[in-house]
Amino acid sequence: MAYVGKAANGGAASSPAAWRPSVEAAKTEAGPGQPERSAGEGTRARVSEGDASRNAQNNALAEELTPQELRILDQLKQTDREVRQHELAHQVAGGAYTGSAQFQYEIGPDGQRYAVAGEVSVDYGPVTGDPRATIEKMNVVISAALAPAEPSPTDYKVAARARQYLLMAQLELSQQQTQTGATNFIAEDAAANDDETTDAQLGRDRRVEEYSRIAATTGTSAETAQASLRSVA
Repeated sequence: MAYVGKAANGGAASSPAAWRPSVEAAKTEAGPGQPERSAGEGTRARVSEGDASRNAQNNALAEELTPQELRILDQLKQTDREVRQHELAHQVAGGAYTGSAQFQYEIGPDGQRYAVAGEVSVDYGPVTGDPRATIEKMNVVISAALAPAEPSPTDYKVAARARQYLLMAQLELSQQQTQTGATNFIAEDAAANDDETTDAQLGRDRRVEEYSRIAATTGTSAETAQASLRSVA
């Protein structure tokens, strides 16, 4: 098992857990002269109010940040996007051979966490006893390691290891095919020899029958008939 990933400064690296608002699903009672609201409507109202409150707090906090802090915040947001896209590219290309992404975070001037590095586990081990399956697997692993727009040094290292296994599997498969071809040739040659032996035996049987027929017709022995056939031949 190896890891492929991206770090903000060239290293290797993770996603904050998605924030989910905690709301209480309860039915709200309508006031006098007002229609009764369902629990779902009450939930949506509270979520909207919560989002609005957080946005207001973030906007207020952003107004309090210095120009330098705002630049740092922009850089963190950009890094967060790049890191997540990088790890997602590994996962999409690697399919069943890649694991979940792990991220490292940094707290920004706004108090929020931003991914600055990430990594994805990759299974690049060969398939024991099956070079053809190993070749297919290594092709996928190489594609996964080099899938991001800017592969990291770790990504290139994993791809290089996978190529080594790929070449070894190709050599093993070639040797198996050569051995299979040689075995088939020997079997075909043996079958051809068997056919020749059978033909020769049939020829001898026919000649014996011919000798016996001549001997019975002329009243001579089979040996004399055999000599007569040889002289004619």
